[in-house]
Amino acid sequence: MRQFIRHPADIPIEVSAPAFEEARSHSLNISLGGLAFRCDCAVAPGSIVRLRIALLDPPFESQARVMWCRSQPQGFDLGVAFLDVNDAHRARMVEQICHILTYRKTVLDREGRSLSTEEAAREWIARFAAAFPNPASH
Repeated sequence: MRQFIRHPADIPIEVSAPAFEEARSHSLNISLGGLAFRCDCAVAPGSIVRLRIALLDPPFESQARVMWCRSQPQGFDLGVAFLDVNDAHRARMVEQICHILTYRKTVLDREGRSLSTEEAAREWIARFAAAFPNPASH
């Protein structure tokens, strides 16, 4: 049985490991314990990788342990667990920011309204924050 609930996410991340210098990727999903992402290289379970999410200033940076690596037609899916529990909470905030940025782009595409990041955040919070999954309640 899964220990943490996964939430879909499409967060741009940079990954580096001893097996390769740096790769750009997007997360597949995120949970309170870690995240999954696609990578060009296989990385052995137990390896430590460095994650960087540059959407924030300063960027989110964390180390994580590879828990699994599965071959896919276009690379490898990796599941990693954060080494620091505080990083899991910070990554959750990044996930919310990604939802807000996606909302901002969707409003522009669908409604033609150009929102500042702050305006988009206020609208997204008013409309969707209550429905945003709370991992502490699971």
